Amino acid sequence: MSAAAAIASPIPAAIAVVQQQRRGRSRGGGSGAAAVRCSAVAPTSAIAPILADLRLRCAAPLPVLRRVADAMASGMRAGLADDGAGELKMIPSHVYSLPTGNETGLFYALDLGGTNFRVLRVQLGGKDKRIIDTEFEQVSIPREIMHGITEDLFDFIASGLSRFVATEGDKFHLPQGRKRELGFTFSFPVNQTSIDSGILIKWTKGFAVSGTAGKDVVACLNAAMERQGLDMRVSALVNDTVGTLAGARYWDDDVMVAVILGTGTNACYIQRTEAIPKLQHLKLETGNTIINTEWGAFSDGLPLTEFDREMDDESINPGEQIFEKTISGMYLGEIVRRVLVKMAEVSDLFGHSFPKKLAEPFVLRTPHLCAMQQDTSDNLGEVESILSDVIGVSQASLLARRVTVEVSDCIIRRGGRLAGAGIIGILEKMENDSRGHIFGRRTVVAMDGGLYEKYPQYRRYMKEAVAELLGPERSNRIAIEHTKDGSGIGAALLAAANSKYAAAQISTR
Repeated sequence: MSAAAAIASPIPAAIAVVQQQRRGRSRGGGSGAAAVRCSAVAPTSAIAPILADLRLRCAAPLPVLRRVADAMASGMRAGLADDGAGELKMIPSHVYSLPTGNETGLFYALDLGGTNFRVLRVQLGGKDKRIIDTEFEQVSIPREIMHGITEDLFDFIASGLSRFVATEGDKFHLPQGRKRELGFTFSFPVNQTSIDSGILIKWTKGFAVSGTAGKDVVACLNAAMERQGLDMRVSALVNDTVGTLAGARYWDDDVMVAVILGTGTNACYIQRTEAIPKLQHLKLETGNTIINTEWGAFSDGLPLTEFDREMDDESINPGEQIFEKTISGMYLGEIVRRVLVKMAEVSDLFGHSFPKKLAEPFVLRTPHLCAMQQDTSDNLGEVESILSDVIGVSQASLLARRVTVEVSDCIIRRGGRLAGAGIIGILEKMENDSRGHIFGRRTVVAMDGGLYEKYPQYRRYMKEAVAELLGPERSNRIAIEHTKDGSGIGAALLAAANSKYAAAQISTR
């Protein structure tokens, strides 16, 4: 039984006990300070209607999930029909050749998506040997580089890549006469124009590098590698979700969808080219490609609360990325904090004074929620420690600990169930396109990201929603599998599949 399930029923009884104790103190002539506090702030029972309303609005029952899944599928069709036709951008990845296992040789990957970048090399041995060996290294990016100029950033990256290449040992072999090839995982908004080019739209995630927006990031990296004297070229530019799909599909041909659930969130899937109206003018050969949904922008039919709306209004991008703000790790702790703020303002849940640290936006993070929900002790000691250390509540009552865990569970449950509905929306859109070839066979959804990997309750709620929406027969054919750190390997594999030395392009299924 989860911590939330264990505590849900005792909360009303616990409130009654607190009220009875307070009445006893009042009859005995309590201190003046306590009397002033009680006259200004409602007793703990004031949290009951807030909690009941939160439970109701975050329940995400099956009819709500069905509407969300249908709206997701509809938004996907709109985004494929025309750019700007809906909330979902449905960005073509320009990946028309996926790894098959036949690839051989030495390939590199560079993963840039945050305050660190990662470099990786892999020796591929074809169908029989697959991945023979792999090595990687992570490099921290100084703040001054993140806020500097384009040349300095890419020179810093190319320099780290060059040092990594210099450590290439005897286990790795580059065929004579070939240039090293690189898969570039670039997890920032780009307008991708081909498999090996993309124009940066804007920096995010704390980067403020001047002079890069509007430039081809592959050209920037290639130029920096030339300045470093590094004999290497970028063969594939991908985002982390596309890389995850490619890395997972290398081992399992049934992988058709990839989802990232971490600090942020996104999803991609394999799409028939002839079913993409906005690409028909390109006269592409019939086959498959990967579509990057950018599903974080979705909002149609989501069950939102006053706390979601307040957080969105005060965000740096109000009205945008609503699905991401509802289901991803960046925001779940902040939603819980806002609920607790309201409870603390209308009651003495956390004692006779408002905890000052509770007023700090994003002070309560999703890992804190996870740690509290893993606490199965009778006195919820870990919850007490987090309330003390993180938001400054001294000696939180058992009731306060129970309420905090239940609030967390409400938000986590809604997030997991909505993520599950999003996955079903993608699968049902694919099912309709393929006339029964998705649910009629084994289909794999590859998952990556710390939220999915490390938060068992979130993971369980997501899978429960998928099973409820599909029913027992169809859900048995849908496998949701974790692919840890797949985007780096996936980028190297896509570089191999799209190598200029390949004898022929290897089409996807």
